[in-house]
Amino acid sequence: MFDLIHEECGVFGIYERKTTDVASSVYFGLYALQHRGQESCGIAVCDDGVFTHKRADGLVSEVFSRDELKKLGMGNMAVGHVRYSTTGGQSPNNIQPLVIRHVKGNMALVHNGNLTNAAELRSGFELSGAIFHGTSDTEAIAYQIVKERLKCRSTEQAVERAMPSIKGAYSCILMTATKLIAFRDPHGFRPLCIGKTSDGAYVAASESCSLETIGAQFLRDIRPGEIVVISDGGLQSVTTHCRRQNNICIFEYIYFARPDSVIEGVSVHHARMRAGAVLAKHCPVDADIVIGVPDSGIDAALGYANKSGIPYGIGFIKNKYIGRSFIQPEQNQRESAVKIKLNVIRETVLGKRVIMIDDSIVRGTTCARIVKLLRDAGAKEVHVRISSPPFMHTCHFGTDIDSEENLIAGKFGTTEEIAKFIGADSLAYLPIDSLGELIEEKCGFCHGCFTGNYPTDITGAGGKNKFDEKIHKTMK
Repeated sequence: MFDLIHEECGVFGIYERKTTDVASSVYFGLYALQHRGQESCGIAVCDDGVFTHKRADGLVSEVFSRDELKKLGMGNMAVGHVRYSTTGGQSPNNIQPLVIRHVKGNMALVHNGNLTNAAELRSGFELSGAIFHGTSDTEAIAYQIVKERLKCRSTEQAVERAMPSIKGAYSCILMTATKLIAFRDPHGFRPLCIGKTSDGAYVAASESCSLETIGAQFLRDIRPGEIVVISDGGLQSVTTHCRRQNNICIFEYIYFARPDSVIEGVSVHHARMRAGAVLAKHCPVDADIVIGVPDSGIDAALGYANKSGIPYGIGFIKNKYIGRSFIQPEQNQRESAVKIKLNVIRETVLGKRVIMIDDSIVRGTTCARIVKLLRDAGAKEVHVRISSPPFMHTCHFGTDIDSEENLIAGKFGTTEEIAKFIGADSLAYLPIDSLGELIEEKCGFCHGCFTGNYPTDITGAGGKNKFDEKIHKTMK
């Protein structure tokens, strides 16, 4: 319904030194990560080696009532996941955690990211007799780890051996009967951090904001390629595959992550403020007021206003109560649907020259509707400023960016043509060579969706639903 980039996934895990209500801790952690995925969620609990789990479509608050959390029981470890499907469709079998029972024990896996060689891995396992229940690439990761586990003395060694065979983006948490293992791909495409509570419990999570919900103190980011093992012996780090340079997805700072998170030592809120300031410096325009499209456009709008000296105003009110069951409208109802989600404060924009800041333009249809909302509310001029460069290429590492032929930046030859299509008086994007300023050059980053220059080989990566397409063709 809305022309937006979707989040990928969020992972959360906890290791306690005693048996306690770990399911509730994961529940609160996932609640803080809900912005990373709203399709489905799940929690798995370990109590003395016995696993219980629940997975279902819906938001965290919809799936896990107080009674459902009680059914999961007490334990000393748990992992959880919120999902938006970047690879694999919406089959119930794709909901995580993925719980595997093999000859050497049980394990539960949660994964954020997207493999570029998942199809190759899956094909190899299928030819050797493996049976896949879903269509996500998380199963390929699990099978590769189990394959190695059957030949070595520990699960962390199995992960270490499996990582060279797993290509692409993965930030994972793996739970066994005795250990919690968090590991990140050698490029560090997706965030993953660890924290510790005052009573000695260790926590691993996609974002630091979720640690605070259970009173955990942020310790550090897990390094790209690092394997962190948490057990009765404390915390152990395996650095065999660590690299000096990481390639965190720059869109984590522009859109995905919550503003109160800190990733690779960079505040997401401040990164967005800097994006707005860069826009004001490189793309100035005379105007009366600066407004931001909720949510991620607001911080950038504040940065633009501070740098330009043009007053900031609250231009939109976002309806926070549109759930996943919201009825998909017919084509002639799309404009009304946008108004339900986003409403203009008329007094803010009436008769004024407005600078509207948003995080991105994908196909342009929703941006055009939002510009029209401002026009209908009496805006004299609408100047659109985007806090990211134009999307030109597909992402292969866990961001649900549309195919290149549907991206508006590829359809039109000039920014002026795009401005005309969306009905704006002017349009400007964040300069591509200014991306490093957002994170103050503190770390490396991936910008493949803007430039087409990916930090790793994408041969054979395929599309979002590559497994579903393969199965459909086979059935035909």
